[in-house]
Amino acid sequence: MALSLRRNYFYFTYSKCKLYKLAIFRIIAPFRGFIIILMKIFIQYCCPQHILSRLAGRLAECRSVWFKNWAIKRLIRKYQVNVHEALLENIADYPTFNSFFIRQLKPALRPLAKEEEVITSPVDGYVSQIGRIKEQAIFQAKKFYFDTSTLLGGFEKLACLFTNGHFATFYLAPHNYHRVHMPLAGTLRKTIYIPGKLFSVNAETTQKVPQLFTRNERLVCLFDTAVGPMAMVLVGAMLVGHIETVWPMPPRSKKIAVQDYLETIYLEKGAELGYFKMGSTVIVLFAKDQIEWENRLTETLTETSTVKMGEAIGKIRKG
Repeated sequence: MALSLRRNYFYFTYSKCKLYKLAIFRIIAPFRGFIIILMKIFIQYCCPQHILSRLAGRLAECRSVWFKNWAIKRLIRKYQVNVHEALLENIADYPTFNSFFIRQLKPALRPLAKEEEVITSPVDGYVSQIGRIKEQAIFQAKKFYFDTSTLLGGFEKLACLFTNGHFATFYLAPHNYHRVHMPLAGTLRKTIYIPGKLFSVNAETTQKVPQLFTRNERLVCLFDTAVGPMAMVLVGAMLVGHIETVWPMPPRSKKIAVQDYLETIYLEKGAELGYFKMGSTVIVLFAKDQIEWENRLTETLTETSTVKMGEAIGKIRKG
């Protein structure tokens, strides 16, 4: 009798636990995706971002043939990279994973919109956001904004140049072409290197981490153009090994580093400005009332809105 009661008790307790687990599962099931996203972001807050990025950078520069071939093939399969666009289609021609990541394209594949008044896309990528700067507030995603002054390293005078101006944010996914080009011809006047965190800059993180682009490491490049000042901000991210430019840059440091350029460094529209060793984000700023973006981008922007380097994304305002 006692044994029977004990068995019934354990069976009842076990059944009750199963019912509790089932009830909890049914409650959290609709929020499973949201919970996974929050866990990913929490991990980014806790993990050693710079150590991981340096490690990834070293692996990406590894010259072991089997390793770099394995890594390149995995990238191609996972992200469906179109290797037929590359100047060098055979992965054996790339000495490292990074050399494949910053691959050059066949010239004819990215025709440049030649009209002088046309502003061209500086990258292949997704148009995350595009529009007007509200005073000095730039829209990030959902309810989040970030400040122009903070983005530019806290230099208020520089930020004032873009008050009520225009901005566009481009996200470069792993499968994209990772070189950055000039949307308009311009003369380089100043660069500002700003150390910071290395959060991922994908859509999930952009929607959950406030002030994302002003938290992350970045390089600000300021140009004089036919429409006045233009800022190109190259934002670093998790696992981004380096941000490189076509002109010599001072070594990275733990402090904000400002470099003024007295000699003439002039880049034509469409000329290469630099590249990311791994993917990231580019933000372009123009002054007030100097340009206007293409309607197809401002009126029908979605998470899947993409552009190719060299295609028209805006034009210079007349008068």
